[in-house]
Amino acid sequence: MDRMSRKMSEAGVTPTRFENLPEYRRLMTHKAISAMAGVENPFYRSHEQAAGATTVIDGRQLINFASYDYVGANTHSKVKEAARAAIDRFGISSSASRLVAGERPLHAALEERLAQIYGTEASVCFVSGYLTNLALVSTLIGPRDLVIHDELIHNSVLAGIKLSGATRRFFRHNDPSDLEKVLSTIAGDFGRILVVVEGIYSMDGDIACLPELVKLRSRYGFWLMVDEAHSFGVLGATGRGTFEHFGIDPLSVDIWMGTLSKTAASCGGYIAGSRALIEILKAEAGGFVYSVGLAPVLAAAALSSITVLQENVERVASLRRNGHLFIELARQAGLNVGTSVGYSVVPVIIGDSLRAVQLSNDLFAAGINVLPIIHPAVQEGQARLRFFLTAEHTEEQIARTVRLTAEILGELVRRNVGLTAIDIQQVAGLIS
Repeated sequence: MDRMSRKMSEAGVTPTRFENLPEYRRLMTHKAISAMAGVENPFYRSHEQAAGATTVIDGRQLINFASYDYVGANTHSKVKEAARAAIDRFGISSSASRLVAGERPLHAALEERLAQIYGTEASVCFVSGYLTNLALVSTLIGPRDLVIHDELIHNSVLAGIKLSGATRRFFRHNDPSDLEKVLSTIAGDFGRILVVVEGIYSMDGDIACLPELVKLRSRYGFWLMVDEAHSFGVLGATGRGTFEHFGIDPLSVDIWMGTLSKTAASCGGYIAGSRALIEILKAEAGGFVYSVGLAPVLAAAALSSITVLQENVERVASLRRNGHLFIELARQAGLNVGTSVGYSVVPVIIGDSLRAVQLSNDLFAAGINVLPIIHPAVQEGQARLRFFLTAEHTEEQIARTVRLTAEILGELVRRNVGLTAIDIQQVAGLIS
């Protein structure tokens, strides 16, 4: 027993048990509701091979719509060869912060390539996409500053704002006119103002109105940050992202953020922008300075995946065709795809969380792997299945998936499967 525990014991003080925390009781409530409805937990199923357009779980091959491998780079022979070569030369880990002793030539090569893509002076890579947003916002922004974000922005941005201590405002989803209202009514003396949006929104699959945002930037003088996690490799004729999609000068955006885990088939995140911005992050961002450098094998895989994308731009067109086909068939089948425009992400909005989970399970039984998204990841009443498209899905796979989704959902609605059929008082009794 350590000194603190001994003192607490002598004083008759015991720490709060984790089982008594509201967070834990909330989890137990969800489990009790699922148990009453006889709904199996669809999360944390283990894949037994590389997941792309198909996967294997529990020995069964499934059509897979739950992975981010947008252009099929994850299993590409050149990517695997590059990863093996990096392991042979550098081992697995960078073994230290890049500032101290973790720098490798692959880091510089990857960051140079990313800067070329965005036409910026420099870029820097982090070991996690979530950490990238957290580190950027909390480093660049402080208590005297203001961050304005789309109301559906990713949780990593919200975490960065909370850590920064900055004032936070939001505007209606993908509504530049509402952003202008917020900008025109700002009260207070803020040192810095940052506006954050996503290129393709990760839960809804629609595209930021970048031309209007750039116009507002020139009028109000804020920093504009675009999260390209789901749009790099997806938008634009060659997959360079939102700016290519709209034909906009990438230098009209101050901060480009993206992840290495989707089109780049690796792990990590990046920021591209001015040399001054990147130097600040490399010197001040705790998530860079005090974190181990990106593993050389991951840097090599990301760099090779980007090369595969650039040398095979027809994959971008194939992904686009598949996304457009999926959303067209879904609408014909009467499925609610919300505001998605049919690129990398297409949600099918169910509304009821329990019904969304059951639909996912029933589709799994029918040979289709797609996961539900429920509160708090989305707003109450907006539960959905989120379909990730790849360049390698076939028309037959897409058509079968949409047909079964519509048929099974229709049966669940007919049977009134969902929270509306659950006695919440009984649930409370189960966990009391």
